[in-house]
Amino acid sequence: MFWLTIALTLSVVLLGLTLSLIITKRLVGPVRLLIAGIHSVEQGDLSVELPVVSWDEVGALTQSFNYFVRELRAKEEIRRTFGQYIDPRVLEHAILQPGAEPEGRRVMSVSFADLVGFTGLGEHLTASGLVNLLNRHFTLQAAAVQLEQGVIDKFIGDAVLAFWGPPFTLPEEHALRACRAALGQLEALKILRADLPELTGLRKHLPQVDLRLGISTGEVVVGNIGSENARSYTVIGDTVNLGQRLEAANRFYGTHILVSEATREGAGAAIVTREIDFLVVKGKTETARAFEVLGLQGEIPEATLQLCDRFAAALAAYRSQEWDRAEAALQDCLELSPNDGPSMVFSERIQKLRLEPPGEDWNGVWRLKTK
Repeated sequence: MFWLTIALTLSVVLLGLTLSLIITKRLVGPVRLLIAGIHSVEQGDLSVELPVVSWDEVGALTQSFNYFVRELRAKEEIRRTFGQYIDPRVLEHAILQPGAEPEGRRVMSVSFADLVGFTGLGEHLTASGLVNLLNRHFTLQAAAVQLEQGVIDKFIGDAVLAFWGPPFTLPEEHALRACRAALGQLEALKILRADLPELTGLRKHLPQVDLRLGISTGEVVVGNIGSENARSYTVIGDTVNLGQRLEAANRFYGTHILVSEATREGAGAAIVTREIDFLVVKGKTETARAFEVLGLQGEIPEATLQLCDRFAAALAAYRSQEWDRAEAALQDCLELSPNDGPSMVFSERIQKLRLEPPGEDWNGVWRLKTK
């Protein structure tokens, strides 16, 4: 009886241990899988799908985990898809977090870039060829803007509207970054020109494409603007209009990048500029000083710096109505750069002002009559 009792006791203990191991394995195994799955999701792996091996509480928890991961995958797919239409930072701050970025007034820098010569391409290319060309152009332009933390607002025909400012760019940096992006956009145009034969299928008589940019800095209204059913995160205000007018003014002066006085002051000494004119753009009554961006400090040829000095002297003489001195300085500019657009414009303008003197109260302001 003694040994029988010991044998039965050992058997019961072994049976209990075996059942405990089985139950523990059934409970702990799925929990460990859940923990491993959570760690994978934390590291960004959304392809996790755990097997449901029971219908108890652990199985229900596993089903909930799989549903949670599927929802995360769906949201990430939405984010990735809309990220091709909306800047990811705008998507994150203004759309996926409603109310985080309410409409308000902020000081920002706005850039408007227009592709010159695109209209003529429509006569030589098919619709699909034009689309391929535009897509390549916009890809290069967007890369240059985003490299300097800019936000692509929208594509308008063949033009690009972009802006810089809080919360995407530091307040003290956005004017400088907008100017650096503009220089990068001009460099990107060289790549587009090199790609034209492949994009258009033309080997001879390639069209001439160019780029004009206008940048202005000032107060804008930024936020989700539109109707109750259709909205877009954008910037509006007089600063945007001025940037567009400065872009158009390049055509008149033969320049590529014109910026407002506020942009020039915000960019500081890191950007080399020359004052072009004191003007009133089409559709506005306020005067604006326009400056041409020539490049980054330390990267400008000596001849260009001399051109800036002589043009500044010509501009000062022009505003004081000293026509002879102004023409002499402009002639020096044309000797340094025979194709300098602003020098040629002012030379022609002085000829007209000699015939029709502006009067003693003239302040040098020129009114542009075209957009």
